[in-house]
Amino acid sequence: MSKAYEELQRSHPCFGGHVNNAGRIHLPVSPGCNIGCRFCERAINDTENRPGVASKVVSPEESIDILKKAIEICPEIKVAGIAGPGDTLATDYALETFRLIGKEFPGLIKCMSTNGLLLNERADEITEAGIDSLTVTVNAIDPEILVKLNKFIIYHGERIEGTKGARILIDNQLAGIKKLAKKGITIKVNTVLVPGINEDHIPEIAKAVAEAGADIYNIIPLIPTAELKDAKAPDCAMIDKVRTEAGKYIDVFRHCQHCRADAVGVPGRSEYGDRIYLNRVAGENFSHG
Repeated sequence: MSKAYEELQRSHPCFGGHVNNAGRIHLPVSPGCNIGCRFCERAINDTENRPGVASKVVSPEESIDILKKAIEICPEIKVAGIAGPGDTLATDYALETFRLIGKEFPGLIKCMSTNGLLLNERADEITEAGIDSLTVTVNAIDPEILVKLNKFIIYHGERIEGTKGARILIDNQLAGIKKLAKKGITIKVNTVLVPGINEDHIPEIAKAVAEAGADIYNIIPLIPTAELKDAKAPDCAMIDKVRTEAGKYIDVFRHCQHCRADAVGVPGRSEYGDRIYLNRVAGENFSHG
């Protein structure tokens, strides 16, 4: 276990810091996405408590003022994260924001979430932006399984469907994890657990990402939406089973709160998003692209 990972376990709520009352803010600066997950429905609204949802999208410059206000209201905030509502590497806004945060708030942990499609080719930019921890969503390492969860990718301007697109995504995810782990960035991998599709595949994912250099693994139960709105969410027994199986290969995180892309506060204890993101806009849903 690296010293960086040990420190994140004390100070980052998504790496174990929840036990120390550590807070975080998610800055919704990334509007667009470059893959089409069948269970994802990005949205702009005030009501849903799930990933991919934010009240509005803000600019990198606006995020600095938001951070100042958030820390005044919630001094427990130790992490500035960007988790959407789209993918953080599909546009340049997230990396621009992290560069600004590094100048204005050098003591904050900088955390980024991505689907990993562009992770390998943008690895140097991620390092230069001073990102401390990275979360990569890897839902399968077998293209035949992944096509049931992801219908396409947009890669260098081309829409690629089927197993061809799935293979590109998987290869880029694993190569990117390996490259950034070697650079010393602490990496968490998320997997959305979808009964009937990838529950038996979880141990293979855990083993592969551990070998690539990931430090911790987070298995997230499906929230049935979009094309999988009629799918059954996994029950507690299934979640516990796959977490135990994955734990044979990698440290498993068990306290995910399914946070919004504009969450503010200490997960499970306080939420200040409605005070930070004023003039919220309700309604319009995003579509991938």
